[in-house]
Amino acid sequence: MPSAPSSKLYADDVTLLMVLLDTNPLFWSSSSVSFSSFLSHVLSFLNSVLLLNQLNQVVVIATGYNYCDYVFDSSLATNQGSENGRMPALCTNLLHKLEEFAIKDENLHKDGSEKGLASSLLSGSLSMALCYIQKVFRSGPLHPQPRILCLHGSSDGPEQYVAIMNSIFSAQRSMVPVDSCYIGSNNSAFLQQASYITGGVYLKPQQLDGLFQYLSTVFATDLHSRTFLQLPKSVGVDFRASCFCHKKTIDMGYICSVCLSIFCKHHKKCSTCGSVFGQVQSDNGSASNSNLKRKTT
Repeated sequence: MPSAPSSKLYADDVTLLMVLLDTNPLFWSSSSVSFSSFLSHVLSFLNSVLLLNQLNQVVVIATGYNYCDYVFDSSLATNQGSENGRMPALCTNLLHKLEEFAIKDENLHKDGSEKGLASSLLSGSLSMALCYIQKVFRSGPLHPQPRILCLHGSSDGPEQYVAIMNSIFSAQRSMVPVDSCYIGSNNSAFLQQASYITGGVYLKPQQLDGLFQYLSTVFATDLHSRTFLQLPKSVGVDFRASCFCHKKTIDMGYICSVCLSIFCKHHKKCSTCGSVFGQVQSDNGSASNSNLKRKTT
């Protein structure tokens, strides 16, 4: 995938890595690997990225099931160097921020009138990452090459379909690849589409005990060096969409010819743009929606 304008880059191998970290306790409570073990692999990976180039920058966004927040930014002075010569600032500051984030996320769940979602707010963290990248683009004449890495395990939330697809197309327009490392039991259709559309890499590790090896060999490489490597490719991509009426993943549906909204059942009027659907006579004599039924895969 082409990179951002070269006149604004430090060099081809300088990276701005936006890491979206799934902290959803509803997923980790049933996962085969503990969150502490997962986090140890991630911390080692982030340290290796910062060691590859002194100009590399890492930003971590925690993705909860009620909200998202920035928990680490290596460009800040407080996150550089070490604390009392014992532990890198990345570890101490990130762990402290994650603890605060988890407490706040849990409190929002208790205070809310509705139960927390089984899925994480991937749409929110993607939007925050893209906003940060746009801020970097406009911050000065030089900037590192941005990319997004989703470390995700929660199942897809169909209710987030529209917001996630908007973020994916925004990343594509900004030429920002979205890499995905999915550790859930099944594949993520959203992340598969995100990586495919933006030119990123989608990976589902088979051995979670060796997660650091997967991360370091596949995702630590800068975009320029990727052109010389044989990176893993997805066997298939799930292009199914979610209907706008019931937020369910569907194989067949009705599509509004005006705004392209997708519905699982026949409607007289589009709930998105207000277009009125007329009735047309089909070849077999039955009436059907003027927006023809079509496959979404």
